[in-house]
Amino acid sequence: MSDQKPVDNMSFEDAMAELEKVVGQLESGEVALEQSIALYERGNSLKAHCEAKLKQAEEKVAQITLDSEGKPTGTAPASGK
Repeated sequence: MSDQKPVDNMSFEDAMAELEKVVGQLESGEVALEQSIALYERGNSLKAHCEAKLKQAEEKVAQITLDSEGKPTGTAPASGK
């Protein structure tokens, strides 16, 4: 599993796709115990990464201001990175 892309460098979509794959492998029950543990750890990292990306997106959306016609007028920088 050393050839995997670092989770921190993944887009939300890539991380979700890999997380779905990991869950499928774990649900199949066809992996050895040690591999299951490694998959679980990878899945946990992917889940946390996806949650962080979603939180960032929610913060950006919350920063959008609307004018009197309901159109976006700009964005303020979201806190954090």
